[in-house]
Order: sequence, then structure tokens, then C-alpha cells
Amino acid sequence: MKLTCYQSIAIGSILLATAASAATRPRYGGTLHIQMQGPITSLDPADASQPDTLTRRNALGLIFDTLLSLDNRGRLEPRLALSWQPEPGNQAWQFTLRPGVRFSDGTPMTPEIVAESLTRSNPVWKISTQESGIIIQLESGSNLPSELALARNSIAKFAPGSIVGTGAFIPSEWDPGKRLVLTARDDYWGGRPFLDSVEFLMRKNLHDEAVAYELGQSQVIEVPPQQVHHANESRQLQTSKPVELMALLFARDAQSAEETKQRKALTLSIDRDQLNRVVLQDGGEPAGGLLPDWLTGYGFLFPHGANIAAAQQLRAEVPIAHAWTVGFDVNDPLAGLIADRIVLNANDAGLRLQISNQRTPDIRLVRVPLESLDPGVALIQITNALQLPAPKLLGETTDDLYHAENALLQSERVLPLLHLRVAWAVSKTVKNWENTADGIWDVPDLWLAPGKP
Repeated sequence: MKLTCYQSIAIGSILLATAASAATRPRYGGTLHIQMQGPITSLDPADASQPDTLTRRNALGLIFDTLLSLDNRGRLEPRLALSWQPEPGNQAWQFTLRPGVRFSDGTPMTPEIVAESLTRSNPVWKISTQESGIIIQLESGSNLPSELALARNSIAKFAPGSIVGTGAFIPSEWDPGKRLVLTARDDYWGGRPFLDSVEFLMRKNLHDEAVAYELGQSQVIEVPPQQVHHANESRQLQTSKPVELMALLFARDAQSAEETKQRKALTLSIDRDQLNRVVLQDGGEPAGGLLPDWLTGYGFLFPHGANIAAAQQLRAEVPIAHAWTVGFDVNDPLAGLIADRIVLNANDAGLRLQISNQRTPDIRLVRVPLESLDPGVALIQITNALQLPAPKLLGETTDDLYHAENALLQSERVLPLLHLRVAWAVSKTVKNWENTADGIWDVPDLWLAPGKP
């Protein structure tokens, strides 16, 4: 009797373990539904007219591959290039391509196609081909391998009226700015994704996204930085590190010593800690520098604390303080809240700021996402986005990077405010979700379990 009882228990345990294993075993099939606010109107990764957003990068990253990628520590990993090595002086690099890779239309990936694709996004590069790879020559040294991991350097093949990639998915339905459906490739060089397809629905407001998520119509939606704290209590959230710079950008350089003092008074008047704590609900971090501290390790050296007494003193040293107009993206509710707070802080220091919707304000409140986990490349991309002079990087050490960034900040053209996290509500039916520190999704390896969120 006792033996029979033990046998029943053992069999039951095996069945439970088997059921649990089956419940957690990856499944093929299903469609991942994603809703987003910003539109994607072009599938060309080199299209500079498109706003750079993480969602766009993630979508295009399913269609196209880069030669290299960066892991969470900023270390290079092979993608379409298996190996790479510099020639003396680091002004020429040789890349050996992965054999057997095909574009989604069946065309083999060749050095000639790779060279043509990279030339479109980088016209000044001199690229030559070899039997199994390419050589890229530059006029001056740069961290070229890390640049090749940027989304805009994805490898694409162009034909009249079409663009195809080597990625894990292929566009099957495309209504620019509204809807994009991607279908998994069975012949992907990295192995077939578990999902059958991914659907992006665009131009959705936050309320509609939330309703669709609660009804199980979407498995992934955006969560604004200021709502992360509250959303974390009711939804399964996935977040990046603080990767998006919010800053004030002046339209021109300071024209006098008095104007420089005004700008210093402005940056001292802004209570960044309060902006993060009250407006963002701790959805980011106060910023004194362009790059986040977690990426460089020296961000704490750039002060970000408010000092209203020092700001008032600098203001008092300026006989005539001109009023400044401040503009921002009117479609961004967070920008409006931040701008209002900045105006109040500036008034406390005796400065005059006025919100304006004119096309060329004196100051713009801008948001710039981090493009690379390589700090040097990231700094260059931020300055390009802000249309600032290129940073003077004398080398690749942390000290070189710090001095280059410090020189940019001393110009008083840009006043960093915050580094924002990017967050998504992800349904519990989505399994094996992973994203890198900078917010890039690993969609090919995730899978869907049955059931509602």
C-alpha cells in the first residue's frame, strides 16, 4: 500500500515536471503586436530625413543586419562580418564577410553589394572589395568598427522600387506611417525566429495603447518616462538604462561675455533633481553631461545641482539681460511639462524665458537618443544630431573622451538636463524578452505563450 502510494506520488511529480517543462519550452508561431506613437515612414536605414527613435531602430533591426554589433559592455561582436583587423595607422580596416548569407530575395550577399550599401550612408568613405570581404579607408582615424554597428550602417540591397535586407524578418505588409507587418524568414542565416510575424501599429496615443494592452490586443506598448513608476505597479515593464538626452540647445554661440554669464545663470537655476523626482517620477537621472555616467564612468564630474544664489549673482552682473524664447515639440507632453518648470526656475534667478511656438526660438528643448554603446561614437553622434562642432578627440582613452566632452559643454551652446529611460509594457505571454542597455530588443529569440496578458 505504501509502495503504491509512493509510486503515485513519483508519477505525479514526473507529470507535473513534464507539464512545467512543456509550459516553458519555446514555441514556434504567433504574431507579436506592438503599438507605438511615432511613425515609421521609410524602411531605408540610411534615410537621414527620418527621426532617430529606438522603436524605428528595433523595427529596422529585424529587416537588416550590420557588419558588427556591440554587447552591453560595448565590446564588438561579429554579425555579417566574421573578422576585422586594422592596417597600420587605423586609417584602413579589412573585414572578412560571413559566407553563405543571402538577402530576403535570395540574392547572395557579396562584397560589392556591401560596399555599395555602406557608400550610400557614408559617401566620403573609400571602400574597395576583395574576394571574401571589403577594405574601408578613411582620411583620418576613427573607431570604424563601432561605427559599423550603428543602425544607419545596416547592409541593404537596392533595386528599382525595393530595398531588401539579410535580417530575420521580411516586410509583408507596409502602410507607411501607419502599419508594418514583418514575416519570419525560414532561411535566415542566424536560424529561424520563433515568431511567425511582428506587427507594428503606429500613431497610437497613450490611452489607445493602454486599452489595447489591457484587452490583450497588443503585447508591447510604449511607456513614457514619467509613467514608469506607476506603470511598474500594474504591468510587466522592461526598461533601458538612461539612454535619451534631454537638453536645452541655443540657436547660436554666445555673442558676448554678458550673454555667457546669462547662460551660466540659466544652467545654475534649473533644478534637475526636482525635474527628475517630480516631473519624471524618477524615470531618468539628472544630467550635467551629454553622455550618461553609466556609459563613461565620469559623468559625476559634471555638476548638475541647482544653485539659485549663484545664478542670481551672475544675473546681477549683466546690466541688460535679454529675454529668450523657448521652443519644443508640441506633440511631446513631457517636453511641455519640463519647459514650464524651466521657465519658473529661470524666473527665480531673474531671467526672462518665454514659451514660444515660433520656428526659430532662441532655445530649443531637444531629446536625443543614444546611438551607440561605444562612448566615443556616441559623443560624435550626439553632436551631429545637435549640429554642434565635432568633438576634438585626441585619442581613445577615458581622459580624451572627458576633455572632448568638457570642451563642448564649456561653449554653453548646450545645457544637459536629464537622461531618460525608455520603457515598454510587455505582456506576460511574451517569453524570453531581452533588451540591451541601450534599448535594442532581441526579438528573434523571444516566443509567445498562449493566454491573455
